[in-house]
Amino acid sequence: MNETLFSQIQQLFERTYAQVGINLEDCLIDRARCAQLTKAADASARELNELARTFLRRADDQLYVGIYYSRWLIEQLERHDPRSGLNDANIRSLIAFVEEINHALHAALQFKLGEREIYSEEYARNLELQAQVDTYLVLLLFVAFFRKTQKVSRTDRRWLRFHLFASQNPGAFHDPNLRGRYLETSGLAASYTEFLDTLNGMRRLDEIRVFRSLDYGAKKARVLALTEGSSGSCSR
Repeated sequence: MNETLFSQIQQLFERTYAQVGINLEDCLIDRARCAQLTKAADASARELNELARTFLRRADDQLYVGIYYSRWLIEQLERHDPRSGLNDANIRSLIAFVEEINHALHAALQFKLGEREIYSEEYARNLELQAQVDTYLVLLLFVAFFRKTQKVSRTDRRWLRFHLFASQNPGAFHDPNLRGRYLETSGLAASYTEFLDTLNGMRRLDEIRVFRSLDYGAKKARVLALTEGSSGSCSR
């Protein structure tokens, strides 16, 4: 049986970090269930992306995960399968697809390690920052695969960064907390991935594993320290 795009991405993240212990595809929910969970969430959550959402709930010391993708998003990925090429027609859909898998996976891994404060703002920012970093690296792998013997070019990286970072519009959120969350995490992720681009494969893998183990405050401090340390020695 052929692997799905979903399972391939989950396996990639698990090889990079750790086994989550469940098939996250079993956490997929339909539109009706998404509407129920959205209604039960706080008002600010209703501003989040309607094309793809991850819901987390803690009860009886268990973590419950629901992952939703709109029919439109799935149709876009089926019509323009990124495994056949990454382009303007599918990159935004792929970003949304990968980020939700990433949210679910890291939430499950953190829960296994004892994290229970899943409703805090720091927790949400941690997941968002991690997802943007990991999604950038996944996009790089897609581009590198189709470049085969050629290196990923600066033009390729600028194109990825535009769609993942520059095209975001945190100011569109009415809720000031969401606005601040996406403004801050997008800026940190953009800076950190620029640093990752300077590392070779093994050093990058070691670095992102260390980064993943940190809480949000430590992640933010690490990015700021790396940015300050490289600002006087690199030109782009």
